[in-house]
Parts: sequence; structure tokens; C-alpha cells
Amino acid sequence: GAAPTAVLDRAMLGRLADTVNEATAAFESYDYARALERTEALFWWFCDDYVELVKGRAYGVQGPEAAASAQASLRVALSALQRLLAPFIPFATEEVWRWWQSGSVHRAAWPSRDEIIGAGDSAVLAPISETLAQIRRAKTEAKSSQKTPVASAVVTASTADLTAIRSAEADLTEAGSVQSWSYITDDSAATPQVSVELAADTPS
Repeated sequence: GAAPTAVLDRAMLGRLADTVNEATAAFESYDYARALERTEALFWWFCDDYVELVKGRAYGVQGPEAAASAQASLRVALSALQRLLAPFIPFATEEVWRWWQSGSVHRAAWPSRDEIIGAGDSAVLAPISETLAQIRRAKTEAKSSQKTPVASAVVTASTADLTAIRSAEADLTEAGSVQSWSYITDDSAATPQVSVELAADTPS
């Protein structure tokens, strides 16, 4: 299949690779609680943020090449996550595995970092997730639907954080329904601050 090219996809795979290492090390030292804790942390972030961010792209709204990167990354992550969760939820993982893989998840090889091709720098994920979280929060506080368009989002952040956020701008635009972005560089900013202006209420 296609190798992941998008910065966000490669960063997610980097986090996945780190989690595989952490869970494997925890199992080897019989620390099952730690293995589950690391896997669950990744799983919930993956569902809440990553899938929401790449959903539109996976369906092709940014063209075939961008879609291929998202689809390849989703396949790698789903396969590894199901195997990481198999010791803890044996029946659910077996059922889901059989929807799209042959054989049993319990006979499949344990995931390894080496199989996660294209893993990148997971450090870019925090500012991207924080930007999405602030856009969602603004809509919740305004008692608006998450589908409400954002007329403008002004992001104030450090140079490194802005580079990360801009690399995922198309995905953030799709996930947050953002109509226009502006960026202010502030290298003293520890975390991104997003000023959100919602579009005027549209008739439902």
C-alpha cells in the first residue's frame, strides 16, 4: 500500500510506535496495568482527535494522494491497536479483527516498531490536538453544534507549534469547519492560544 506522506499521519504513527514499545516493555516486566494504560491513552486520542481530523481526507476531500496517506495510516494503526488490546478484550478484538483480516487476532504476531513504516515526530501532535480542542470548546461554550462554521480562527503560538499546526491546516479546517485562519508568532507562548469567532447563526 501507499506510504504515509502527511505530517499528521506520520506523527500519529510515531506515537503508535512509541506506544508499541512502551506496551511491549510493560508486558515483558509483567506490568499489565501499565501496558493497558498506555494503549488506552493512545486509543482514546486516536478516536477523539486523529480520526476526526483525517476523516474528510480519508474520504478524498483533499484528493487521492492525501486520501491514500490517511487510509494507509488508519490501516496500520487499526491493526496494531487491535493486537495491543487483544490480551485485555479478547472477544471484541477477535470479532473486529475478523471483519477485515483473515485468521485470529490471537495468532497474529505481536506488533513491533519495525512494521510501522513512515513513523515521524509525534511532538507535532500536541499543538494540533490543542488547536482542535480550543475550537471545540468555543463551540460548546457558545452552546453551538460542533458543525457550526468558524468564521475565523486566530492562532497565537511559538514558531515550532505554528509549523505543526499549519502542516495540518487542511485537516483542522475540515474537522473544525474553519473558514479562515490567521497566525501570530509568539515564542514565549508555552501552548497555542486560539481565538475563535463563530459564523453568524445560520437557520437550522
